[in-house]
Amino acid sequence: QVQLVESGGGLVQAGGSLRLSCAASGSFFSIYLMGWYRQAPEKQRELVAAITSGGSTNYADSVKGRFTISRDNAKNTVYLQMNSLKPEDTAVYYCNQIRGPLAYWGQGTQVTVSS
Repeated sequence: QVQLVESGGGLVQAGGSLRLSCAASGSFFSIYLMGWYRQAPEKQRELVAAITSGGSTNYADSVKGRFTISRDNAKNTVYLQMNSLKPEDTAVYYCNQIRGPLAYWGQGTQVTVSS
């Protein structure tokens, strides 16, 4: 059973920063693709950033240059550093792990950016 627990969300003013963390249970964390998604009210969930086992990263165009995804395999944790936050970044942010055909999700953490 895989559990993903996000933390680090909160309320921040536009232009501010937050760092999200996602702690994963289970074995072999280092070999799995990890990602951060977000879902704003009345919108579909969208990919924000992803990182492979080898450390390659991919970002949504809307966050390129502002967000950075990283992972610490020794701590079974993936991070999302968010800088220069905008009100349109307001959403629930979810951690995701892909294990072959299976996808696991955390419970989400709310990020609210005030203008």
